[in-house]
Amino acid sequence: MPARPNVLVVEPDDVARRRLQQAVSSVADAELHGQFETARARLSVGSFEFIITNIRLGAYNGLHLAYISALGVRAPRVIVYSDLREPGLAREAQRAGAFYEVAECLPITVATYLKGTLPDHDRRNPALVDRRNACRGGRRCWDEHLVGRAG
Repeated sequence: MPARPNVLVVEPDDVARRRLQQAVSSVADAELHGQFETARARLSVGSFEFIITNIRLGAYNGLHLAYISALGVRAPRVIVYSDLREPGLAREAQRAGAFYEVAECLPITVATYLKGTLPDHDRRNPALVDRRNACRGGRRCWDEHLVGRAG
């Protein structure tokens, strides 16, 4: 049985950090941090296969961790996320060698990132929105909307 990957999770919000811990713990060993400074210090002495970090970390941002981790001998894969879809930040994350995700999708997709074989870099176009799970419109969608409100 293959070893579980070591994951560094950096999220300043306690509730979001617990939600990520639950999502990650099913497939990996997670170390959680709420501040950039403690995560940076841990990166200098630890070995991680993945870093999952919020883009917003007070005076710093998650991209700083991506750049710092790239300097290591064995650079971990980095997943940077944000509460909003921000194409400019997504492009910057891609240039840093990280994958970019929206926070609401991350608990669902994190297992795929951690268990799957990732390409060398994130090739997705950050300007395009994934609409596979979006409401398609039409009567059926409206009926589902009304049923959801009635219940």
